[in-house]
Amino acid sequence: METVILAVVIAVVVLGAIGGLIVGSRRKKPLPPPPPKTPDITAPPAEPHVGDEAETPRDEPRRTIEEVDLPGGGPASVAVEEPPSVEAPEIEIPEPTAGRLIRLRARLSRSQNALGKGLLTLLSREHLDEDTWEEIEDTLLTADVGVQPTQELVERLRERVKVLGTRTPEELRGLLREELLKLVGTDVDRMVKTEPEDRRPGIVMVVGVNGTGKTTTTGKLARVLVADGRSVVLGAADTFRAAAADQLQTWGERVGAYTVRGPEQGDPASVAFDAVKEGKEMGVDVVLIDTAGRLHTKTGLMDELGKVKRVVEKHAPLDEVLLVLDATTGQNGLVQARVFAEVVDISGIVLTKLDGTAKGGIVVAVQRELGVPVKLVGLGEGADDLAPFEPEAFVDALIGD
Repeated sequence: METVILAVVIAVVVLGAIGGLIVGSRRKKPLPPPPPKTPDITAPPAEPHVGDEAETPRDEPRRTIEEVDLPGGGPASVAVEEPPSVEAPEIEIPEPTAGRLIRLRARLSRSQNALGKGLLTLLSREHLDEDTWEEIEDTLLTADVGVQPTQELVERLRERVKVLGTRTPEELRGLLREELLKLVGTDVDRMVKTEPEDRRPGIVMVVGVNGTGKTTTTGKLARVLVADGRSVVLGAADTFRAAAADQLQTWGERVGAYTVRGPEQGDPASVAFDAVKEGKEMGVDVVLIDTAGRLHTKTGLMDELGKVKRVVEKHAPLDEVLLVLDATTGQNGLVQARVFAEVVDISGIVLTKLDGTAKGGIVVAVQRELGVPVKLVGLGEGADDLAPFEPEAFVDALIGD
């Protein structure tokens, strides 16, 4: 019995020892690392919203620009860009108008010599029969002199040649010069009226059909007046063409003339009215009003032109109404002249592009048609190629030297 108890005790002790060894070995094994903690993440500063106050800046030591070392050495210079300066347009000095047509005579004679030389050649024939006189008539009609003036000139030439008998070239040239001068007219006033006696400024309205060079002529006329010592205000009453006001203003700036303009597609009459008002306040000598290049077949537009005239005359009467005609259109220009004359009282004619046509006889025809003189002629594209019309210089260019 005792032996059994002893065996049990030994077994218990052995089991306890084995259990202790197992537990001890387990304690010596390294424990797994603890799970990492979630890192603290610093949130970025919130962007300011509308209305938030900016953060008060911290006081930190700062260096001035003089304390910063630059590669080149020495204190840094701060470059300050100056705003670009807008230069005023240079004022041009136009050519004097006295004798301008004589200076342009060579240009005129190049296109007009066909008329004069043709007549002189025919008149120099030994026998002037009916066929020759018919050729003379055809030459005059081709040059757009007109039927009635042509018949009158041929009749006078017939009589004088018959009386003269023997004809030298010099005698024929002198005879033809005299008769052409009578036809063109030397006893009419061709001055552009810009100096009313009782007031200032003089008021000139320029009218004409699209394409005749009307706006350009207005600008060139400003140069003519400035060359004669006059001060000018321009009225850009052609509000239907976008480039017309810009073009006129450019012409004015070249000679120091102020331009009154209105909105595109605005009321032309109001622009014309303001131009005269501005001219009176500025005390200038002349106001030039450029009107729209209206088609003479559009009754409504022609009525509007009449309105411009009436509105301007609320300030003062018009001193001149100049009709601009393209000399290259010949007899077609007379149709335009008739219609314009019915709407406004035309007081003078400006013939443009006279150097580009051999039909110089239009000078005679248009004067007969309207009963008003040609006062200015355009002889080229240059700024000073608008000249006061001088009958003697014109006829001399026709017949040549």
